[in-house]
Amino acid sequence: MRVLVTGSSGQIGTNLCQRLLRDGHDVFGVDKRLNTWTDDFRYLLQDLSGHYPSFPGGIGGVEYPEVDLVVHLAAHAKVHQLVRQPHRALENAVMTFNVLEFCRQQNLPIVFSSSREVYGDVHRFASEEASADFAYTESTYSASKIAGEAFVYSYARCYGLRYLVFRFSNVYGRYDNDLARMVRVLPLFIHTMLRDEPVTVFGQEKTLDFTYVDDCIGGITRGIDALADGRVVNETINLAYGHGNSLVHAAELIAAELDVEPKIALAPSLLGEVTHYVADLTKARELLGYEPSVALDEGVSRAVSWFKEHRAEHPEDDGPLPTDALFPQDAEIGWKSGSAVSSS
Repeated sequence: MRVLVTGSSGQIGTNLCQRLLRDGHDVFGVDKRLNTWTDDFRYLLQDLSGHYPSFPGGIGGVEYPEVDLVVHLAAHAKVHQLVRQPHRALENAVMTFNVLEFCRQQNLPIVFSSSREVYGDVHRFASEEASADFAYTESTYSASKIAGEAFVYSYARCYGLRYLVFRFSNVYGRYDNDLARMVRVLPLFIHTMLRDEPVTVFGQEKTLDFTYVDDCIGGITRGIDALADGRVVNETINLAYGHGNSLVHAAELIAAELDVEPKIALAPSLLGEVTHYVADLTKARELLGYEPSVALDEGVSRAVSWFKEHRAEHPEDDGPLPTDALFPQDAEIGWKSGSAVSSS
């Protein structure tokens, strides 16, 4: 199969492209930045957020190779950045529109990457796909994912687009430590603890569903095969581990793996954050035979091992991070009303 992957230079995109190649597929990537991890696959440097007038064989007049299916991962994915810069949420919607138009004109099925952020916060503890209530939108980032899903559903109804929507949850592991570009909480904790500096947990009771990247990629590839074969079409599916862990516990696991004494400072949750989420995996199991296998303790061990190996090869990355990475409240985001919210 010939697969086009947008956002191919990111963590999920890079891992996915490598897995697809190993499975014997032909892969073509599109991203606005260079892939600093690997040169295993072909990709095109292109910003998909432009307002392009037509899509003959590509986007923005750029010719793409013929493909059989599109996986759309490209997005601005930093929640706090989109709270500060809401125009990037609009760019996410524009990217999705452009890719959908390409799929419509080429009659291609699409796998769309959404997020557990669409469920909102602890108002309902919702995690079953049909229970998402978009009235509880927490941030402009979650709004951009809700808008993307709405575009996908409308293209299915209006134009017969075939799709799968996957809602990811806190994917971590290999290729996630480019902290100067994308601050993810677990590699941030690893980086900070290796420097013997304190980490800040925003929300003492914050409980999230951390997904090791190989589990996530396994679910996506199962979806790609099922969508291409017509076995599973036009479904929205959670992909996660299916078990909640507090952010404090995750920090403690990292400290134990690094053999350091954790220095954990506690602060209220930030505006725009989801503070409780555990995925319902019923649909993923029933439709795709998805069964994640990497619990957080094992995943942290793998993530720390990979991080240390990569850092040994790139010691120049061992430096202080921007203030808004360590203390995003200083970037005028603000605290979440009601401070930290208790989890169930």
